[in-house]
Order: sequence, then C-alpha cells, then structure tokens
Amino acid sequence: MLRRLYDWTMGLASHRNATPALFGVSFIESSIFPIPPDVLMIPMVMANRARAWIVASVATLGSVLGALLGYWIGWALMDSVGQWVLAAYGKEQAYEHLTAQFAIYGGWAVLFAALTPFPFKVITIFSGAVGFSLPLFILTSVIGRAARFFVVAGLLWRFGPPIRSFIEERLGLVFTIFMACLIGGFVALRYL
Repeated sequence: MLRRLYDWTMGLASHRNATPALFGVSFIESSIFPIPPDVLMIPMVMANRARAWIVASVATLGSVLGALLGYWIGWALMDSVGQWVLAAYGKEQAYEHLTAQFAIYGGWAVLFAALTPFPFKVITIFSGAVGFSLPLFILTSVIGRAARFFVVAGLLWRFGPPIRSFIEERLGLVFTIFMACLIGGFVALRYL
C-alpha cells in the first residue's frame, strides 16, 4: 500500500497541476497522509530551480493549514478518527506519556516533529487532544515547516542535481542533527 501511495505521489510531480497537488499533499500529510511533501518538492524544484521559493512556500502553507486539521482531529475527534490515525502509526500507547510531557515540552515537540521525518501528524493530533496552546502550536508549526521546506528548496536551488540524492538519502539525519544542535545550544546557554 505504501509503495502505491509513493508511486502515485511521484507521478504528481510531473503533472501540470503539480503545485496544487503539492499543496494538497502537504495539507493532508500534516494530518493523515504517510508520504511527505518532499517527494513532490524535490522533482518540482529540480525541474525549475527558479521556482524553488514558490514551491517551498506552497509546501509550508499547505502543511501548516493541514496541521490545523490535525489539531482539530485531536481536539474534536480523538475518540474516533484520532485513535484510528494513532493506531495506524503505532503511537496509541504513547498518548498518556505525551500528554504529561506536553505541559513541559509541547513547543519543542511540535518544532522537532515539524523539522524532522518524525510523523508530524502524530504531534498535530496530540496537540489538539491535550489542548496545547493554539497560538504556540501555529507559531512553532510555521517556523519548523518553513525551515524544513526552505532548507530543502535552498539546497536544491543552490546545488542542483548533486544535492538531490544527498537530500533523499539523508534528510532525516540532517534535520535530526540540526535539532540536536539547536536544543543542545539552548541547554548549553541555560547552564553557562
């Protein structure tokens, strides 16, 4: 099933309606869809590097609006749809633990999930389910998703085809290292 979804998404990248498709994939990826928008973004930017910033903007806007849908699912539909989505990703047992942790680290969790390959939809649903601050949720979603998509678009714009395989193979590692450095920097500043 995942392979068919991936192949379908890749086919959209070369279609004349790729930009609206990117918006749609970015939107639903933040709430239920398992394939990240990067699979559309990368071939779209490679096809026309001058549109890199437009592509990143479309992905960011769609993703943040989709995150609001995920938040709403958690807030209004946690007992039905929310539990189904969490079960599909094997995260239903993490609900109680995350609920307690969100009171302390909610903003960091949203930012981390927005930047990394961690399933963002899990955090968007949890955020709504536990009543996480909506303004802070929106702010961290915008910062995280914009950073992720603009870095990818910027690398593709600057370096072109050679960076494509690097991004596709190591995207999760790059953003995980970035987040570790960012959080480590804040921790170091606190104790220095």
